[in-house]
Amino acid sequence: MSGLRFAGVLKTYGGITALRGLDLDVRDGELLTLVGPSGSGKSTCLRLAAGLEEVTDGSVHIGERDVTHLPPAKRNVSMVFQSYALFPHLSAGENIGFGLRARGVPRAEVSRLVRQAAAQAGCADLLERKPYELSGGERQRIALARALARHPDVYLLDEPLSNLDAQLRVETRAELKRLHRSLGTTMVYVTHDQLEALTLGSRVAVLHEGVLQQVGAPDEIYAQPANRFVSRFVGSPAMNVVPAALENGRVRAGELTFEPRAEIRPEGRRLELGLRPEHVQVEAAEGAPAVVEVVESAGSESFVHVSAGGESIVARVSPELRLDAGDTVRLAASSRHVYLFDADTGVTLQGLER
Repeated sequence: MSGLRFAGVLKTYGGITALRGLDLDVRDGELLTLVGPSGSGKSTCLRLAAGLEEVTDGSVHIGERDVTHLPPAKRNVSMVFQSYALFPHLSAGENIGFGLRARGVPRAEVSRLVRQAAAQAGCADLLERKPYELSGGERQRIALARALARHPDVYLLDEPLSNLDAQLRVETRAELKRLHRSLGTTMVYVTHDQLEALTLGSRVAVLHEGVLQQVGAPDEIYAQPANRFVSRFVGSPAMNVVPAALENGRVRAGELTFEPRAEIRPEGRRLELGLRPEHVQVEAAEGAPAVVEVVESAGSESFVHVSAGGESIVARVSPELRLDAGDTVRLAASSRHVYLFDADTGVTLQGLER
């Protein structure tokens, strides 16, 4: 067993708290994506797992071993950094085998492991080149091969695709997923890109200000967010969240009214109503009036920004719907697609029906 577990992990830097009592289990053999905005504590998690930072309180476990106080060399983990961290004076093959040579692995075995890892990472034809002769995508493959060559218990990947262009990121993401499937080794992948987190991970963990907000399968995180932060952070465009109130047993948000599916008390409680852009209906026969502010065309879909009752709302619509700024439209939504949040705590009171 080679899962990774953080148990009540606290990490502080002087007066700054980076992680606040993190409890997170990464299952043996799974690819878990750790997502959150800058400063949420994502990279700190990896550095604590790798032993590059010391835990302030709590413990870190790899498999059955408590590695909290072990040096990096004793943990049997491999880390891929955002910067790739390749030695410029060494060839690609020498970079891949550097850690193995440092550990005293025999030369013939190093050569075999380097060739094997390079083949897995799709860079077997680049072994004689220096880093300056490689593209960003090729450097990324070399850095990945270096991690693969060690056959660690856990792979730690810290935004390794962030320096690649959009198309290459998509291609490399798919290759990483296939590679994980073939290796079956535990991987933790850090990213600030929520789309990357959803498409790559078998489970997703969402961090915010050092606090774990939710852990679950990608579709669960998207469809059943635990709170307002997760609902807004995961999804592009972000979920629409507007003030609402409970009046005479019905939820009212501007001109929109809904019958709540769960009992919500007391009357007059401060609420917020959430709607995903794809669930906002534009130009419905009956609905709340709104004025179009901006129309963004994205090829297979369009995003219509409207002002309704002083609130800005985004709707994802068909590009066949022709609208211009200044047009008056009407909005509607099905009650089964409505989310309700406690306005004070942000906790989800009512989510999407599955």
